[in-house]
Amino acid sequence: MSARRPLNNGATSAKSSPEATIPPTVRPETPSNDAADTTSARKQPPPEKPSDVRRRTYVILSFWLIVLLLGLPIWWETTTIYRANLPLSEMLDWADGKACRPVFPLRISIQANSLHEQEAQNLLRLTQHALDDLNDFSGHHLRLQLSPPAAKEAEKDDAGAALTIRLIPGESTTSTLDPYSPILDITYPPHTIPSATSSSSSLATYVASQLRATFAEEQAIISYLLSSDSMPSDHRPQGLTPEAADSLSKRTTRSLKHAPTYHLTFSLFTSGPLPSSWDIEAAIAEFMKPVLDVLSPIHNFTIDTQVQLYATPGVQNQVLTKEDLSSFINAAEWPLSPSIGGAPTVNFIVFVGNQTILAAPQGSPDETDRTSQSWLIPQWGTVYLLPLPSDTTHVSAEKLKQPLLTFTSHLLSLTGTPQSGSLPLRLSTLARIRSADLLLRASSTLGSLARLALALPSISIPESVADGVSKTMSHLRLACETLGGAEGLGHARIAEAEAERAFFEKSMVGQLYFPDEHKLAVYIPLLGPVGVPLLLGLLNEIKAWRKRRRERAEQQATKKKE
Repeated sequence: MSARRPLNNGATSAKSSPEATIPPTVRPETPSNDAADTTSARKQPPPEKPSDVRRRTYVILSFWLIVLLLGLPIWWETTTIYRANLPLSEMLDWADGKACRPVFPLRISIQANSLHEQEAQNLLRLTQHALDDLNDFSGHHLRLQLSPPAAKEAEKDDAGAALTIRLIPGESTTSTLDPYSPILDITYPPHTIPSATSSSSSLATYVASQLRATFAEEQAIISYLLSSDSMPSDHRPQGLTPEAADSLSKRTTRSLKHAPTYHLTFSLFTSGPLPSSWDIEAAIAEFMKPVLDVLSPIHNFTIDTQVQLYATPGVQNQVLTKEDLSSFINAAEWPLSPSIGGAPTVNFIVFVGNQTILAAPQGSPDETDRTSQSWLIPQWGTVYLLPLPSDTTHVSAEKLKQPLLTFTSHLLSLTGTPQSGSLPLRLSTLARIRSADLLLRASSTLGSLARLALALPSISIPESVADGVSKTMSHLRLACETLGGAEGLGHARIAEAEAERAFFEKSMVGQLYFPDEHKLAVYIPLLGPVGVPLLLGLLNEIKAWRKRRRERAEQQATKKKE
């Protein structure tokens, strides 16, 4: 039996080889590296042409140039807040009392016709020394001058004097103030005349004390105005007692705010059909017009009248108490005239009825404010209760005499007129007080405007405000130089009006309540859709430019190595 031999020693059978069972067509093949690189190269986009790259760069650059060279200048020009240049430091100096210290040089004329010139000059010198020693308020300068003996020259020289002192020989030393002119008559015994070598004199001391007493109220009022102002404490006058300050505070609260013009309304109210007419024009011309004429250099007055029948008061009690006075005015039904043309209105009401007022207790603070028939309403006017027979159809001017005199007295109180001294002296004092008040108010307004401009950098300051500030400061300087006269009052009035006009400029007031958050709310929705694409496009272009620059650098480095 013979064994099988393989046909070939180096050959294997088909059954023993695994590759023999796999068809040649399904045998896997591993791709080469060159084939993989070719496939990935097909998937990438074709390279950009240099012209396309330049075109895209020019487009982005043109958009940014339009924004920077056209859009931003237009936006800046249309949204920039104009702020005129203001002298802020000078304005604050006026408000702090550093630019002007109110000084009232009052000229006092002395007529001593019975004395020799040498004696009169010596008395004048001693009186001035005594006056300077008594004066504790540097803002009130009383300067004495000797009136010439000639009558015409004396009258001409005394015309600009605040007060004239007439020295008259007599048996005792007395003083009398003329109620109708600014003249102080002083009688003296002949033996009180100082000699040429005397260093002091009882007569000089007496004259100085009378002068100080004459202007004491004016000095107190001006001191109160300066002390209540915002100026530093070292510029304020000292020595005002708390009681005097409290009394002056009440008087200031009662009086009206200064205005060039006041509107006077005279009203006749009656609870029934009678009386239906009154001679108010004749009564005003006879009893009140003289005082209005004297006040005309300081204030202008316009007048109107009215009669209202069946006018029911707010309180119908037979006897009115202090609590009833505040609700007596029936503002809901009584046709009381409002302010006309911007001028404050002063109401003078005559109510025909049999009501009476419960008199104030003795020593009450309100005792001087009202009598049994009338009372004064601070900053408003006066009510007068006029009892008449029930069958009276017409109110004559004579019956209106007492109401008109009361109205005149209360008008002086409402305008802030001093209470002591003769009427001409009180009115000249009122002019000086008003000058100081207006000067301080204008200065305070300038300071408020300067602080407002510093606190709100985004507020608009138009040119009209700068012009008003310039005019205010110009008139303030003139008012400070001419305080005490009619010219100073005129400049102070213009300065206060210009300062108020500049502070309440309409274009400034509208921007006081426009915060910066509102600007963000306006700009973000507008600039977001425009700014984001522009910014992203610029960033992408910068990245592409840096990539191209890096590739060029690598290519140049490769070429250098080859």
